[in-house]
Amino acid sequence: MNVLFATLTLVTFFPVLGVLALLFVPEEQKDTLRWTAVVTSVITFILSLVMLAQFNPADPGMQLVIRAPWINIGSTWNIDFHMGIDGASLLLVLLTTFLTPIAIFSSWTAIGERVKEYMIFFLLLEVGMVGVFVSLDLFLFYVFWE
Repeated sequence: MNVLFATLTLVTFFPVLGVLALLFVPEEQKDTLRWTAVVTSVITFILSLVMLAQFNPADPGMQLVIRAPWINIGSTWNIDFHMGIDGASLLLVLLTTFLTPIAIFSSWTAIGERVKEYMIFFLLLEVGMVGVFVSLDLFLFYVFWE
């Protein structure tokens, strides 16, 4: 399976596409900024529902596992891009992707200034939260945590 188009990778990194789109929207178009962030987060939630459909609750191990070499320094430092989900992390990913559009909608009128920056950082926060729940490598976990 191609790592770039695996469902787990799409759920984790799709908000980055929303961030890239937000970078090209002028600051004055506040409604466009808000709607772009909402649509991005709703699509991420839909992708997480696809991930739920692919999940087999009868399998007790990690599922939808992605493992690709990432940073290899000699023979001692082998850091992999290693992600996967189990039952608990699936629920946390679903909760995160479900609550993100609700949180963006709830901040619709509360955030009147610097809307662009707020929406960009909110989508990056979603990437970090989902990444923490699906990372299986300590270094990757640290990257998402920070």
